[in-house]
Amino acid sequence: MTKLEELVQEINRFEAIISEWDESQRCVAVGLKRAIEALHKEALTRLIKSLKLESMSALRHAVNDEVVYAVLLYHELVKSPQPSLTQRIQTALEEVRPGLKSHNGDVELVAIKLPDTVEVRLIGTCSNCPASTLTLSEGIEQAIKKYCPEITKVIAVNNPPTINSANSGLSSPFLTQVTSAWVKLATVDQVPESSVLAVQFAGNSLILHRQGVNITCYRNACTHLGDSLEAGNVENGIITCPFHGFQYSLETGECLTAPNVSLKSYPVKIKGDNVFVQMQK
Repeated sequence: MTKLEELVQEINRFEAIISEWDESQRCVAVGLKRAIEALHKEALTRLIKSLKLESMSALRHAVNDEVVYAVLLYHELVKSPQPSLTQRIQTALEEVRPGLKSHNGDVELVAIKLPDTVEVRLIGTCSNCPASTLTLSEGIEQAIKKYCPEITKVIAVNNPPTINSANSGLSSPFLTQVTSAWVKLATVDQVPESSVLAVQFAGNSLILHRQGVNITCYRNACTHLGDSLEAGNVENGIITCPFHGFQYSLETGECLTAPNVSLKSYPVKIKGDNVFVQMQK
């Protein structure tokens, strides 16, 4: 066993002991832990400043050590690495591949043209299917924009033909027969102005918000990485994603952090004290 593994086991052992204490005892231990961590963070901050003045190469070398990096990351003194744009695009394509392959098709990344354009190539039956335009816009483009809000244009380089409604036997894997219905999700009094009300319906997670007499409804998913918004702080009609800080207007759904992306909205109507939302089924 390495020295590092021994230290981690020792920490875990003490945490297990503390977890069995009563609340007042745990509060004392947590307070001591926070005070020690604050002291360590201040010392590390001063050390980093000194290293920056003396030798940036020495600082970079130190941060390359996984233990040093982990401690600095814990104290928020280095940034957590974010997946590259290419990695995020590939993640998006992996998300839609099962649907494409069910129709004997596929997609590949051709080029990234900064700052806002991605070129893809549809493969197999998707390359010449009359519904390929719908496949691109409703499946691939939406997935890429979900993971990469900075991308606003997704182009198929094989120039798929437009949809011909006469070809009723050919369909996109992302095209479904859509019907809708008005569903009661809450009462007016249940919808807050200072936060949002999270509701579930038929596998959909939604948030409701009230501004005066106006109530809005959106999908409970940040357009950045799809994280839940229900725990986000609401101030002046703006909700902030609790995970990565993306902000949205609860009046319009517009993203105030990244342009050209918005929360998916649902029509709302009020009958008496009841709030109805139009849902697809």
